[in-house]
Amino acid sequence: MSDDVFDAGWLALREDADHRSRAHDLAQRLAEAGTSMGWSAALDLGSGTGSNLRYLAPRLPWVESWTLLDHDVTLLGGARAPTVPDPIRVVGDLALEGIQEIGSAHLVTASALLDLVSKQWLTQAVDACAARGAAALFALSYDGVVRWAEEDADDALVRDTLNEHQQREKGLGAALGPDASHAAETLFEAEGYEVVLQPSPWRLSGPADRDLTVLLMRGWIEAALEIRPTEAARLHAWEARRNEAVTAGHYSVEVGHYDLLALPPRRAE
Repeated sequence: MSDDVFDAGWLALREDADHRSRAHDLAQRLAEAGTSMGWSAALDLGSGTGSNLRYLAPRLPWVESWTLLDHDVTLLGGARAPTVPDPIRVVGDLALEGIQEIGSAHLVTASALLDLVSKQWLTQAVDACAARGAAALFALSYDGVVRWAEEDADDALVRDTLNEHQQREKGLGAALGPDASHAAETLFEAEGYEVVLQPSPWRLSGPADRDLTVLLMRGWIEAALEIRPTEAARLHAWEARRNEAVTAGHYSVEVGHYDLLALPPRRAE
């Protein structure tokens, strides 16, 4: 989307694409690590309505305590998962309560978050994870790739302006945008973590993904117009052409993301 305000409708619309796109073997590796290490507490940052919780809870049976943190009390109040009847809900800011809560977690996780945060925040989060010895799983961080099966002459204009917008201020300083996953990889590796970075692209096509794709393109155009207002005619014309194809079901688009798993070094007994 074009800004850092997410409503429940958008979050619900994207959940199926999010869940099917994730690097599923990373959750399996995390399940095995948590069991062997005796971990029990997980922190979900920017949890929204609980999509990340709903994906991970059935896959991480060792988690006995889930803490959900978000600044939006309405979204947080609606966070639910069938297998987690009583998660702890913390209304707070990522830069304050978010960093503080890491100190009580064995796992720090988030979905569709890293590309919105700054290098400063990410450094603080990695430092806090390292101090705690906590693992991290950051899913679905946008990587700057938008690839259509049938190309349009203005695809590059939309993608490039979107990527420029992604590195603007999102509430925590200049956002890392498409550079986020590789920045996190570098920071965790510097702390001695074992880091696995895997692609987790959205692949959208057909009637089932139509509404999501239309709304996604609307967000892209809103972002692009902020960067290139003088290109409004080209941008609106691109959206109209793409909307016609998407509405008819004649489209396929890949939106690149990465999932990152960081496992802490084992400490000497």
